[in-house]
Amino acid sequence: MLGSIEAGGTKFLCGVGTGPDDLETIQIPTTTPSATLDACIDFFRPRRPHLAAIGIASFGPVDLNPDSWTYGYITSTPKSGWRNCDIAGAVRKSLGVPVGFDTDVNGAALGEARWGAAQGLSDFIYLTVGTGIGGGAVANGRVVHGLVHPEMGHIRVPHDRSRDPFDGGCPFHGDCLEGLASGPAIEKRWGISARDLPPTHPGVALEAHYLALGIANWVCTLSPQRIVLGGGVMQNAQLFPLIRAELLELLNGYVQAGEITECVDHYVVPARLRGRAGVLGGLVLAEDAARGAAS
Repeated sequence: MLGSIEAGGTKFLCGVGTGPDDLETIQIPTTTPSATLDACIDFFRPRRPHLAAIGIASFGPVDLNPDSWTYGYITSTPKSGWRNCDIAGAVRKSLGVPVGFDTDVNGAALGEARWGAAQGLSDFIYLTVGTGIGGGAVANGRVVHGLVHPEMGHIRVPHDRSRDPFDGGCPFHGDCLEGLASGPAIEKRWGISARDLPPTHPGVALEAHYLALGIANWVCTLSPQRIVLGGGVMQNAQLFPLIRAELLELLNGYVQAGEITECVDHYVVPARLRGRAGVLGGLVLAEDAARGAAS
């Protein structure tokens, strides 16, 4: 049996199982680190004799460098009280099992690769668009880490202020992609949530425009085989055809791949696992941690 924690800014989702068919989960509100992690540990403690490992897919930024003294920490988050929180260490010390650790979006990417919309692909991007915007890149079958980890929500995209005078909502960068296209940015700009925008509302086309700009950048830099889009904002299904059409316009025939030019409906796709992608990805992280401990 494997354990998983999807650590989010508003809730933690804890689970035990081996996959989608036997996954048992509990939802815990994100309050203080001590109260939230104690509740997680209380969920796992009676199951401890059957657990081979626990995987944590966490909001961030996080430290993923195993050689760093802050490995397993949430680092420079704006989330009150959670900066420099040793989330992985707290779980490991309390339960005494191997712990796998990665970002929430990398965890979701692993879940979609194993059971969802990216099965059979070696190179793809998973992007979540919700309270924030985050992306996980998988290259040659492995999630990309690098210096720290990709922060796809904080790339800069063209901001035409005559069309969109909104200053942006990111506390670090103002009008980065997250600052312009996250759920809170949409609601602050229009006074309505993304999922409730009617089809003719100008906010729908503007959101699709910003997301297509980001995707065009990643197509040209990372050359993914597919783009998988999840998160609360992407529950507004009318965004998908607009994003696909604008992506083709932005690329302007330069990337000559049939997957894009002939099958764009199968290139930019919704996440299949929806709200379970992260916690299922945590099982993949746990599986890797158990394998590493045994080797």
